[in-house]
Amino acid sequence: MGNGMKNLFYIFFLTFSLLACRAEKVPAIPVGTTVLILGDSLSYGTGANKNEDYPTLLGAHTGWNIVNAGVPGDTTADGLARLPDLLNEHQPKLLMIELGGNDFLHGVPVGQTIANLNKIISQAKSKNITTVLIAIPEFKPLKAAMGGLSDHPLYEKMADETKTFLIEDTFSEVLSKNSLKADYIHPNAQGYRAVEEKMRESLTELGLFDAK
Repeated sequence: MGNGMKNLFYIFFLTFSLLACRAEKVPAIPVGTTVLILGDSLSYGTGANKNEDYPTLLGAHTGWNIVNAGVPGDTTADGLARLPDLLNEHQPKLLMIELGGNDFLHGVPVGQTIANLNKIISQAKSKNITTVLIAIPEFKPLKAAMGGLSDHPLYEKMADETKTFLIEDTFSEVLSKNSLKADYIHPNAQGYRAVEEKMRESLTELGLFDAK
């Protein structure tokens, strides 16, 4: 086998292996299903008016009963502490995790952020709850000011290692555009609409939402 064929085989094998590591296909989430979004100010909707947050918009477009458990300032540790009561109260079939931004802002060690997110995912999966990670941008003030944000690499790594669904390049893309931002870390109303549209597209591609 020539070097060219070997390289093509390696690329194919690597791509197939990475795809196989991600979560296995599950049935689409039906209309009326309770969906819990565990998050911080990005889920709460800071930067926009009431009912302009992406969870409210997502609920309107999917027909899901979305519980917005976004609390401004929450770290992954805070979300982990709140999770058991939320799961017991709402008994969701889908958990969407939007956390990590405040860890990055406050300099929480990446290893601790990963450990907390792992515990959140493990708790949900132990109850047979389908779980989705929402990637958050790395905290880089210059990129936040100039645009060009990118997801923190821990999310892709965690999604592969835990076989968890991942929504990528959503907040990074929106917060890279000044016209979609209320400030350097929060979208405005137009930005949250863009976030919701991108999330709905991703959920459709993942097979979790049937857009028909």
